This record gives sequence, structure tokens and C-alpha cells, in this order.
Amino acid sequence: MTGDNDRVAARVCEQLDLPLLGTLTGSQIDQLDDHALASAVTRTTIFARVTPEQKARIIRARRRAGGVVAFLGDGVNDAIALHAADVGISVESASDVAKDAADIVLTAKSLGLLADGIVQGRRIFANTIKYVLMATSSNFGNMFSAAGASLFLSFLPMLPTQILLNNFLYDVGELTIPTDTVDEEMLRRPAHWDIRQIRRFMALFGPISSAFDFATFGIMLWVFHAGPTLFRSGWFVESLATQALVVFVIRTHRVPFFRSRPSRPLLVTTLGVVAIAAMLPFTPLAGALGFTALPLDFFLILLGMVTLYLLLVEVAKAWFYRPSRQLPRSPLHRLERRLARRGARWSTWRTS
Repeated sequence: MTGDNDRVAARVCEQLDLPLLGTLTGSQIDQLDDHALASAVTRTTIFARVTPEQKARIIRARRRAGGVVAFLGDGVNDAIALHAADVGISVESASDVAKDAADIVLTAKSLGLLADGIVQGRRIFANTIKYVLMATSSNFGNMFSAAGASLFLSFLPMLPTQILLNNFLYDVGELTIPTDTVDEEMLRRPAHWDIRQIRRFMALFGPISSAFDFATFGIMLWVFHAGPTLFRSGWFVESLATQALVVFVIRTHRVPFFRSRPSRPLLVTTLGVVAIAAMLPFTPLAGALGFTALPLDFFLILLGMVTLYLLLVEVAKAWFYRPSRQLPRSPLHRLERRLARRGARWSTWRTS
């Protein structure tokens, strides 16, 4: 869209190897109503000799036709169009009016900055979702475990200070999630906030976490005949280990470590937090925090439990993200499947 001559614009299109579908001038646009303009916009490459108001009208027509419009402008007369577009883009050397009206101001003369910004935004969103999924599922599991344990224990399964310490160490370990790498396929298309998917994720992975918590309860009570202090120490270590280490599985749709590796800061902080939790019962702070030294056999059992837990979460993740769950189904999906099965049976009968 330009206020210049259509021949100048056509020459620019040739230099850019931009296919020229059609041209509309400002006077021609004035003769079209909104419906006709919305139809013409999809068949037109150049809009020449247009006024600022006509630029905004063209943008609104393209949006009504189902398009997402970005507009790049740097002059005072581009302010209306910058407001009308889905994304208004200007440059650092533009007029103050244009920069105020724009959503994005490029600090360098390169549209590649937009691509970099989009990729960075998708990376930030993907890492944010990692934390949300992990936090909601683990918190749901811990709440369910604590409530269940309170039904048959004569003491608190974990002291309030221990719960706060557990949450603090857990959050410290996840502070490095923003540095984590993101799989290439998660950057190819925009992602959207899906609260229904988060609820489904929580409902599936939360009970898996609780199942291993209850297994820990049984081991502490029936294998180690633990009293309140030993019981709390064991659950504290197991709870923090499972909910911290599961980030390595949840952070990717791929097979972790083999096909997708976490960032080094995330790896170091997560393993460091788990190591701190394992050592706390053996430090001078143990008494003040309500801990006691754990038997070495417990850590051998814990290693097996954590390994089994991560394997089970990986299997559940593969099921949760299976392709059939990601593709939207049409209203005729069931009918199509029935017809396909009948066609297969008819083909088999005819062949035999």
C-alpha cells in the first residue's frame, strides 16, 4: 500500500520477485463498498495512490476476509493504518506519532528482528507452560497425598515448615527453566493457552505422583517401621526428588536426554536441589527442621522408585501427546470410522 504511483510500486514488486496479482488505485477503492473491497483485497497485490484513511479501510477489509494483517509504516500519515492492523510495526527512525501508534518498533533495519522476536516469544511461552504443567500436577498430587495420609496417620505427614521448605527448594530448582532449550517442533507454529489441556494433564499426572507417595508411606511404615520424624524425613526426600526430576520428562514431547537435552543450568539446579534434600537429614540443621538421618537402604529403594516413576510418566506422556489427541475431530468423525470399517470388511469378503 502506497501513496505513490502504481508503476513505481510494480517495479518494486519485480525487484522483490513478488508475484503481481492485481492493482487497485485510490479512486477505484472509493467506488467499492466494504463487501466488494473485502473480496477484491484477496486478489490484489498493489494498492497505489491511497490516502491514510484508505489504507486503514483496506486493512479492516482484509481482516474481515479472515486475514491477519501486519502493517509497516514510519510516517505521520501511517498512524491510522498502524492502529487498524493486528500488528503495527514501525522503525526507530520513524516519526514519534508512528512509533506511538505501533505495537513493535524495530531498532535495526531488518525484518529478521520480527522473526527472532516471534521465535523468542514462542520459546518463552513453551518454557512457561512447562512450569505450569509441572507445578499444577505435582501440587495436585501432593495435596491428594497429604489428605489421604491424614486419614490413617495419627500424626501430621509433614510439618508446615517442612512443606514450606519443600516448596522453596522446588521453586529454586525451577528458576532456571527460562534457560531451557525448546524442541524445534514447538517453535514452528504459535501455541495458545489451553486451560482444558492443563486440567487434563493435572488429572492424569497428579495421581501418578500420589501413587508413589503412597508407596513411600507404605515403605516407611511397614519396611522401616518409621515414627513421625523418620516418616516425614523419608517423604520429604521422596516428594522433592520426584517432583523436581520429573521436569526432565515433562519439558519435552520427545524422549528426554536421548532426543532432547535440558539446558545445563536447569540440569545443575535440579540435581543440586535433589542432592540438598537428600543431605538435609544428615546435617546439623536436621533437628531444627524436624528431620532425622535416613537408613541407607532407603536411598536404594528411592532410586528404584524414582526410576520407575519417571518411566511411568514417560509412558503416560507418550499417550497424552499421541497424535490422535492433537488433531481436531470433525462432527462426522465417528461416521467416517464406521464407514471405513464397513468398507474394509466388504473388501475382505469380496476378495475371499
